Amino acid sequence: MDRSREFPAIIEVFVEIPARSRNKYEFDEEAGVMRLDRVLSSAVYYNFDYGFIEGTRADDGDHTDAMLLIDEPTFPGCRVWARPVGGLRMRDEKGVDFKVLCVALADPLHRHLDSLGQVAPQKLREIEHFFETYKMLEDKSVETDGWAGVAETLELLRSDRARWIAEQAAKGETPHG
Repeated sequence: MDRSREFPAIIEVFVEIPARSRNKYEFDEEAGVMRLDRVLSSAVYYNFDYGFIEGTRADDGDHTDAMLLIDEPTFPGCRVWARPVGGLRMRDEKGVDFKVLCVALADPLHRHLDSLGQVAPQKLREIEHFFETYKMLEDKSVETDGWAGVAETLELLRSDRARWIAEQAAKGETPHG
């Protein structure tokens, strides 16, 4: 079922990294393939599926980042319909790097969640801790700046979708997504 017309309340997440992985995979948009970017050098792992939101372009030039709460890890390249429940404000060596937290609609354990207040506080602390520490041994800095609610997250997604549509139009392409 195509749910793309429900954006930004429903988003399509392209999973790059499954939960419990130390491998950082990235989708090479130009070549259309998944690549191993690096293995995390810290003794941490992704505690959520991680990827990007189809049809968006963030300030950093990449698609908007997404963290997916799902009971079982998926796999690189898996596409998942999800609902945003908030986002983590952060900054890394490249600048602002907002991460949208969402829940998989196909997962009965999480699909009922619709706001950060329904996510276990411990889970939110674990996610923040992951991002504050995962680049430490690479001599790169990351700063988190708290969680954004659903309204702020949806507004960011609308802005990132508009940026992506403008980019596609400038290339003479018809946007999908």
